[in-house]
Amino acid sequence: MPTPPAYALVATDLDGTLLRPDNTVSARSRAALGLAAAAGARHLIVTGRPVPGIRALLADLAYTGPVVCGQGTQLYDADSARLLRSVTLDRESADTALGKIEAEVGAVFAAVDQDGVDGVTLVEAGYRMPNPTLPAVRVDSRDALWERPVIKVLVRHPELGDDALAAAARGAVGELATVTMAGPGTVELAPRGVDKGTGLALAAELLGVGAMGTVAFGDMPNDLPMFGGSGLRVAMGNAHPQLRAAADEVTLSNAEDGVAVVLERLFG
Repeated sequence: MPTPPAYALVATDLDGTLLRPDNTVSARSRAALGLAAAAGARHLIVTGRPVPGIRALLADLAYTGPVVCGQGTQLYDADSARLLRSVTLDRESADTALGKIEAEVGAVFAAVDQDGVDGVTLVEAGYRMPNPTLPAVRVDSRDALWERPVIKVLVRHPELGDDALAAAARGAVGELATVTMAGPGTVELAPRGVDKGTGLALAAELLGVGAMGTVAFGDMPNDLPMFGGSGLRVAMGNAHPQLRAAADEVTLSNAEDGVAVVLERLFG
């Protein structure tokens, strides 16, 4: 009987983790994921990107099965190209949360990710996309952000850094939403109680994998809830200090194929 792998699930963030700085997955990382698959482990993408922002990548990787998208708000099935689960952020809560943040730190610029497999990212005047390769549609007013249900709100401040803005937003928003920092220039509001950890738990249950059977890779504070539900927690060499402090080990950066380095050791 074949020996089961030490870790049955390889959960990876995308930006700053599996993806190199040029937004590609290297040949080495692809080969390392192949080693894990040959040993019987499943690859699970757990990303802050909404479904439309990853479909081309899924096709390029010939990825199958569930994907956790939108900071855990969406559970997408790559095989059937449909959402298995989606949680939206109440419009009134989102608008109120933005108002409370602005009362605390002054005017901010906002964007939203719409719900659905074809939802778009809408940005108000003054908001600058942290990843210019991802498509966005500019709107004339904040009210236009709420024309369709949204899964999360992205917030930027003209002066405050990410850590300071995230801390101020948490204090201002309270129970209205979950606040997280997903990357440089990316402070986000998601539905209360929804994060990468809840998304990972749902996907792992669907795949029949327990928490201790998961090795998770991440780089930013939004990956902390995912770490909480994993048996081995690996921070990238380029990771935020909060994630490095919570990790079992720190690998090389995403530019140096840090994910592949660990997978080669575990499955090679």
